[in-house]
Amino acid sequence: MSFDTQVPAAPRLEIRNMVRQFDGRTVVNDVSMTIQAGQVTCLLGPSGCGKSTTLRMIAGVEMQDSGEIYVDGKLICDTVFRVPPERREIGLMFQDFALFPHLSVADNVAFGLKGPKAEKRARVEELLRKVDLIRYIDEFPHQLSGGEQQRVALARALAPRPRIMLMDEPFSGLDNRLRDGIRDETLALLKEEDTAVLLVTHEPEEAMRMADEIALMRDGKIVQRGAPYNVYTRPMDKAAVAFFSDINVLSAKVEGALAQTPFGQFLAPGVPDGTDVEIVFRPQHVKLDFDRGGKGPLPTPAAGVAARGVVERARFLGNESLVEFRMDFDGSVLRATVPNVFVPEAGRVMWLTVRRDRCFVFPA
Repeated sequence: MSFDTQVPAAPRLEIRNMVRQFDGRTVVNDVSMTIQAGQVTCLLGPSGCGKSTTLRMIAGVEMQDSGEIYVDGKLICDTVFRVPPERREIGLMFQDFALFPHLSVADNVAFGLKGPKAEKRARVEELLRKVDLIRYIDEFPHQLSGGEQQRVALARALAPRPRIMLMDEPFSGLDNRLRDGIRDETLALLKEEDTAVLLVTHEPEEAMRMADEIALMRDGKIVQRGAPYNVYTRPMDKAAVAFFSDINVLSAKVEGALAQTPFGQFLAPGVPDGTDVEIVFRPQHVKLDFDRGGKGPLPTPAAGVAARGVVERARFLGNESLVEFRMDFDGSVLRATVPNVFVPEAGRVMWLTVRRDRCFVFPA
């Protein structure tokens, strides 16, 4: 009897234990990850955390001190063996579009192509149609807008049919009105080409919008990986929460697996008694009393206990309003966001509760 067994396909890109040091300082520290064909992974983190250095090592323009890089299961680089950058079948897109000003749009897109002239022309026309720029095929880069130049850069990067696309802050040079549309068009085209994508960004919104998986990087290490929803709703520490949004923080001490606060008790399972903890929650999870005339909302199992605060400042931000309160219990400032327009006058007293199922408890 025989059984048909399918061996799982190797990841399109795999990096193992990558390390890079400069002047004795470790910039990339034991970074490992895998990306499948058609998957978009965002390497997200603050400036200087090692994101771009990781990208340059994968591209082959920077050499790692240790670690290995594989494409479709084949080694392309370690500290002894190294496939040159031009043979790695890896496309690159950067904030600087890097178009050749003396070449037409068609010649820019065709720059990395090999083969008969007719085949190259057909590939150029195919991609320019996909990015809706076929009418500009004989124009020059200076005759195009920033968004159009970015789409030409995308077409040029895709022209050789790379198996992997590396993107380093590629949309940061575009204004906000253009950015969302260009990002969506770019993502759709990359998915259509079944390209594995590693996107470097310091903008959480961009990562959440584009990524199938987010790898959160800090001080040269990947500290958390997962789907955008999981990374956002199950952060591994206070810094991870704060990277995605504003936060409020309460200090407390654990007794009997409970942390006592002015907003009631918060569960702290597995935390030893006497441990100082920080209870972290986002402004959108603060609830305000609109109905009880300052008497305070009734406590509920989800909301806990109400605490009194005085409005210090309120601002309308477009889709929501941000209200800052000076809290009675310790004089600290607590921020709350409210949908639509809500701009109470400074000095107004309100009662606040915090959704305990939306809070995170971390050791201080």
